[in-house]
Amino acid sequence: MTKQHFLLCIISVFISVSSIAQTNHEQTGWLFFLNSTKFNSKWGMHFDMQVRSQDNWNGVRNVLIRPGITYYIRPNQNATVGYLYTPTYRKVDGATSSVTEQRVWEQYIISHKVFTGTLSHRLRLEQRFIEKFTGDKVFAQRFRYFFRDVQRLKQNKGAFTKGPFAALQNELFFNVQNKQNTNNNFFDQNRSYIAAGYRFSKKLDAELGYMNIFVKGASANTINNVVQLAVYTRF
Repeated sequence: MTKQHFLLCIISVFISVSSIAQTNHEQTGWLFFLNSTKFNSKWGMHFDMQVRSQDNWNGVRNVLIRPGITYYIRPNQNATVGYLYTPTYRKVDGATSSVTEQRVWEQYIISHKVFTGTLSHRLRLEQRFIEKFTGDKVFAQRFRYFFRDVQRLKQNKGAFTKGPFAALQNELFFNVQNKQNTNNNFFDQNRSYIAAGYRFSKKLDAELGYMNIFVKGASANTINNVVQLAVYTRF
């Protein structure tokens, strides 16, 4: 094979891959609220709620409501079992339709000190009961690994109870059962996030950040650029 033929083959393969692996780009906004409440030294409650916009901030796409019961294994380790309900809204020719997804989920979190902050690792398994816009109802399981590093920006002795901080996190998603009912791939998506925030007290944090989401699709991938406003409370 001549160099010219080899170059033509490479160009042909590149064009074929590019046409198959098309990438869509989106710009969205998320509101995120997370609360952790301890009933005693061993038991507590988890609750988070999210509102996510459509592309170009054109109305609401998702609302996620996720309660759970937490067992505190050690001061730096806990396990939670919970439920999630989320409707997804779609606009087509001015008409809005919706589908719902429900999940049962289990997670384990362990955290430890890094520099003057905290690094947390979260392992989560989800059983997903998915309603599709085609009318089909499917079941799938997904595994997620998440880490979050929070570092105070003002150095003070003792516990971090007030002041500015920076947060860095990443989360990987993998389809572990019935991947043909989602994107037909083991790898589902990756979410990278960086934020600046302020701790008002040991019970309240607020932050504003940027998240880059890469979603592996069955026929086209998606890159979502997200601006997120998050509030965290602890009781």
